[in-house]
Amino acid sequence: MMVALSELQDFQHHPMPKEPIADRKILTRRELGRMLTAIGLLGPASHSIFAQLVTGASKVKAGAGQLQSKLEIASSNAKLVEVFEWARTQAMAYTFDQNDPVGPWYEAVEPGREAFCIRDTCHQALGAHMLGLARCNLNMLRRFAEHLSDSKDWCSYWEIDRFNRPAPVDYKDDAEFWYNLPSNFDLVDCCYRMYVWTGDPAYIEDPMLLNLYDRTVNDYVERWGLDIDHIMTRPRLLNVRGIFDAKKKFPKNRGIPGYNEGDHSYILGFDVLASQRAAYLAYAHIQQVRQNATLAATFLGKAAAVEKLLRETWWNKTDQCFYARLNKDHQLEGRSGRGSGTTQTLDWNAEGISDTPGFPRADDTNAVAARLLDLSHARLEYPEISFTRVGDIVSDIMGVNLQFTSPLLSSVEGNWVEVTVKTLSGLGSTIDWAEIRNLPIRACEVSIRHDGNSRTTFTNQRGPALIWRAFFDGRHQSLLVNGQPVKAAVEADDRGRSLSSVRVTVGAGGTVSVETGKG
Repeated sequence: MMVALSELQDFQHHPMPKEPIADRKILTRRELGRMLTAIGLLGPASHSIFAQLVTGASKVKAGAGQLQSKLEIASSNAKLVEVFEWARTQAMAYTFDQNDPVGPWYEAVEPGREAFCIRDTCHQALGAHMLGLARCNLNMLRRFAEHLSDSKDWCSYWEIDRFNRPAPVDYKDDAEFWYNLPSNFDLVDCCYRMYVWTGDPAYIEDPMLLNLYDRTVNDYVERWGLDIDHIMTRPRLLNVRGIFDAKKKFPKNRGIPGYNEGDHSYILGFDVLASQRAAYLAYAHIQQVRQNATLAATFLGKAAAVEKLLRETWWNKTDQCFYARLNKDHQLEGRSGRGSGTTQTLDWNAEGISDTPGFPRADDTNAVAARLLDLSHARLEYPEISFTRVGDIVSDIMGVNLQFTSPLLSSVEGNWVEVTVKTLSGLGSTIDWAEIRNLPIRACEVSIRHDGNSRTTFTNQRGPALIWRAFFDGRHQSLLVNGQPVKAAVEADDRGRSLSSVRVTVGAGGTVSVETGKG
């Protein structure tokens, strides 16, 4: 985020500048935060003014020396381009690779703290990767792994600043600090997802990261009473040091059993179980890559046990949703925001902690696109908004996702590759066409264009050959690959929707188009 210097000099009288800010001297967000703090404008009383200053898609411009992203979008829909370009520029303004002691990083916490916390980092990492910030992701995730310790009951620091220190607002010492229990699970899942997208061997070989994975699914689970035999009967607080004093900040927040920080009574949040399942699956897949078949099978079983608990115990048949939490009386209550109708959606994301209905149905493409292109209700100065908006536009509107397949299956699958690129247009009926360019996928950069919901063109701009599965709504006997009919595979997604696809190889520098033949 940038703001003109002249605005600060007369800020109290003229909070919103009338002339274009690109025409005046620009401050970085860090410089702005320091100046606002120095003159007493950055505080609870002035937060609404600060939010006004940085909110608005048209008010963010790239500053001199700011890191740039190669990721681009083009579309028939001007709003899609505007929102994407705002999110890209805003996210890159929060990115720093200028020899800070912590190493390359981006802001992922409350604005103004010059730091990154576990929850926001894990939510922002996919968008960051797409923007070309894989180096930041690996460094930040390693920093969390570095600070895991027995003295903190196998927690890390919840929040790390640019000097590689625990943020003092969240940490006093190893006995007194703030920590949300889904955090370790989110870290394991995030590291696995970044391995899938980058192929970086550090994620499966680095001793510090391997220690994070091993400690989390074993020692951390045991220390905090999160194993399948005790998780539903655990007390809210565990590992209390000394005499408990509810008046102090940290004792009641050292091991919050969810991301809901306002309720100090509940025993367990849905998000702990959902993220735990994701972590077990991630750990199993990492072990598959490492050729540890027995260990992988063990944790696939543990993930299945958590899933069974969620589907059979946490599913509210009356309201057709998952419960949000286990209350102080060990009774299930609330709405998690996951699932609708008879669909029990367990894919974990930020909306899983909410008591609201959350995202619109994934198959309601018009509603998904409308939500992502609406910035009117978002807290735009919060770094998570811009990073996740980039990730969601690529994943949901452009429908680009990666499918991992275990190398342990290579002996039984002659066409085995570790990662396949999947696309399914999310343009709906409101966007005629859209194209994403310079998207990093492992050693490649690709561009993907959707023409409505009936034609997709994939270009492997740089890197080795890869496998692409082009999906389309509905049942089709065949799809046209570069104009030639190819038998389609038909399957149902987790909502029962029929999808048809073909699997094609896209060589280095190659372009392939797939269409339904129904314009």
